[in-house]
Amino acid sequence: MEAFDHAKQQAEYELSRGGSARNKLSVEPEITLEGHRRRVRRYAHELKKLIRIGQGPEMLLRKSSILGIRAGGNIGGDVGDAIEANKWKCIRTMNGVRIFEDVAESKMRRGVLVKSVGVVDASADTVFEVLLNLERQRRYEWDPFTSDLELVESYDGHCDVVYGIYDPKYLTRWLSKRDFVFSRQWFHAQDGTYTILQLPVAHKKRPPKFGYRRITLNPSTWEISSINTPMGTNIAKCLVTQTLEIHEVGWTRWKNNHCSKFEKTIPYALMCQVSGLREYIEANPSLKVQSSTAVVQSKVSDISISSSEYEEQDMRDEFYDAISADSSSEEDESDDEEIDLKQAKVRLKNVAWAISSFSFKKSSAIGAHKELDPNVAPATIDLSNFHGSLRKGKDDSDTNCWASPSGAGFMIRGKNYLKDNTKVIGGDPLLKLLAVDWLKVDEKMDRIALHPKCLVQSEAGKKLPFILVINLQIPARPNYSLVIYYASDRPVNKDSLLGKFVDGSDAFRDSRFKLIPSIVEGYWMVKRAVGTKACLLGKAVTCKYLRQDNFLEIDVDIGSSSVARSVIGLVLGYVTSIVVDLAILVEAKEESELPEYILGTVQLNRLTPDSALHFGV
Repeated sequence: MEAFDHAKQQAEYELSRGGSARNKLSVEPEITLEGHRRRVRRYAHELKKLIRIGQGPEMLLRKSSILGIRAGGNIGGDVGDAIEANKWKCIRTMNGVRIFEDVAESKMRRGVLVKSVGVVDASADTVFEVLLNLERQRRYEWDPFTSDLELVESYDGHCDVVYGIYDPKYLTRWLSKRDFVFSRQWFHAQDGTYTILQLPVAHKKRPPKFGYRRITLNPSTWEISSINTPMGTNIAKCLVTQTLEIHEVGWTRWKNNHCSKFEKTIPYALMCQVSGLREYIEANPSLKVQSSTAVVQSKVSDISISSSEYEEQDMRDEFYDAISADSSSEEDESDDEEIDLKQAKVRLKNVAWAISSFSFKKSSAIGAHKELDPNVAPATIDLSNFHGSLRKGKDDSDTNCWASPSGAGFMIRGKNYLKDNTKVIGGDPLLKLLAVDWLKVDEKMDRIALHPKCLVQSEAGKKLPFILVINLQIPARPNYSLVIYYASDRPVNKDSLLGKFVDGSDAFRDSRFKLIPSIVEGYWMVKRAVGTKACLLGKAVTCKYLRQDNFLEIDVDIGSSSVARSVIGLVLGYVTSIVVDLAILVEAKEESELPEYILGTVQLNRLTPDSALHFGV
């Protein structure tokens, strides 16, 4: 029944195309299918096949069970695609909310990193809207500290500056009132997770005010991720995580249940916000009703529209994540097969194996013969013949350099991902990292591989079977380009997934080009902003492709997205003190393409902007 309901809501979304899916979703009892019969028939065919092969409700239940285990194992929601170094330990439960402390050692931290984690019976969209809402009366009902707020300035629709006042008589006997200014940046990830960053700032429109003492709020983040609920439940749920950095004064005594003044501090008031949010939504059933109708809408509202062919494929992946990619054409009118009801009932009862199926498995060795031409002898790649403006690091303590890490720090799709959603630890990259250029450019530069000074145009470069050039165009003052060069020792197999990506259409490339980021070392706020989830770059930012001779160049315009521009701006502020690992993949969506493999990796170790080489046309 849930599968049919999802199919109906998907069809309603298709019919409401042309505006905001959340605002224009049809709720009429009858749906006019005129002009949309072929598309709706495709969804019906896929749903029929899902149930016919015995993976319908059973697969939905198994998927929700696995995701539930992942959420429990990762404390704060879905497992990311990069392995994090945080060691979260639950030290208290407070009003149904778990309080965690990061017990991992970190040189970048000034105090203690803590977080409050709670399950809220509402959709991620609803919780996000409640958190951003500045209406004073509403915030009075759940927010014990930042309830008197007013908007100072808004930027790009995903960032603003807020001014607030607070009367400390609720905590201490201070006489003077407090005020503060902080910025909020919010992002909506491709998996539906919301992230809100809150940082103290100064703003010329809100100078220090007479009678108020200006204070600096603790940097904090909010993460709101949807939770897959079991079949038969109508209430949406999401996991809300608030992370903040606090001073150690009083914290140790408080967590050990000793008498402490910590409960009279601002950080404690901030930590209580998750509890207040849960109770506020629990006391307002209308928020739950709104959220239950937006469960599916939120999943499809942010799908970018490019080519209809790949758009529809992505939507099927969003809806029928476990359907075999061996889909038929729209005109496929095969006769329905009779379902063995007795066998189906047995299968529905036998779901215990789904709970135990989740495990982190080590990825098997890459079958290079699949992606590269097995009929050609491997060429020798002498790295001494290739040099970029950024040098290769000597060891882990080296700075302003690059390294080539293994894929063990990344999680990729396993062989049975379409059946059990299991991800495995990545193996060694398929391509060898040749060099990295760290360039300063006057204007955004495309087609950098055609430049005479580029290593692709060198004699050694022309002899290589295949070179992949990733040009990350970073908007700043001045602009930067981080150019990463990978090479293979054999030509690309034309019939492989990599071959289809290299010689395919731009729409196909946009739908498959994937990057997994990971801040290995750095300020925790930057880690939260960047995250560890895989991102289809072609869907998030503008990518241009140049296929010529023995190379493929991908120009990634980070400035084409205001959200990506905001995140990279935060990263640049800490770039001299962070270590970043990146993994490049071609996303596998069909059973024949699994398991995934890592195309290439790179580690960027504490880059210095001033060291970038000026590169002219």
